[in-house]
Amino acid sequence: MYVLIIEDNPDIIANLYGYLEPLGYTLDVARNGNAGISCATGSFHDAIVLDLSLPGMDGVEVCRALRREYRLATPILMLTARDTVHDKLTGFEVGADDYLVKPYSLPELDARLKALIRRARNEHVQAVLTFGDLRLDTGTGQVTRAGQPLDLTPTGYKILTALMHAAPALMPRAVLEREVWGDNPPNSDALRTHIHTLRQVLDKPFPYPMLLTLPGTGYRLTDIDET
Repeated sequence: MYVLIIEDNPDIIANLYGYLEPLGYTLDVARNGNAGISCATGSFHDAIVLDLSLPGMDGVEVCRALRREYRLATPILMLTARDTVHDKLTGFEVGADDYLVKPYSLPELDARLKALIRRARNEHVQAVLTFGDLRLDTGTGQVTRAGQPLDLTPTGYKILTALMHAAPALMPRAVLEREVWGDNPPNSDALRTHIHTLRQVLDKPFPYPMLLTLPGTGYRLTDIDET
């Protein structure tokens, strides 16, 4: 599970790393609001832990920007010392999915994160995913671009599904491999081969490419012509 922590308190960051990493979490950290937005929109995460009291841009502003400006659907768990009903309602109104008041127990934080991630993934099971002129029906397995059916391989379908969940954010290569093959990714350069095959179907017949490679980093989808 890939989680972004947006928090400026070094002691809290250390506690989260010390507790969550041994449980199998892979963590990124941003220490202010602007860095948090950049990290959240620039790479894929299963969930975001967002402190409400940040220097400069506070957590409410960060959450509002991620939801309204960047249309990011990643589950957000807010951490805060503010425990009034008004504060909680404000957090939910700007797009937070859950709210945990300091001081909190780390096992409860873990449980809430897992519940948010599980809920988000379950929502995807019956969802029709759309991005630009791409449409992927996870119920029927049908994929179209600009209304034209795409004939994908099973691995190509998995890759495209993972990229659409993250879009328009970058999905690092290691994360994409884990989404497709779990904890046993192939040792060969299989991902590059499957990406090439996917491009032939997804991009070649159309006016501009949607699947972009950031060399040495990962892959992402775009819904505009960036060539």
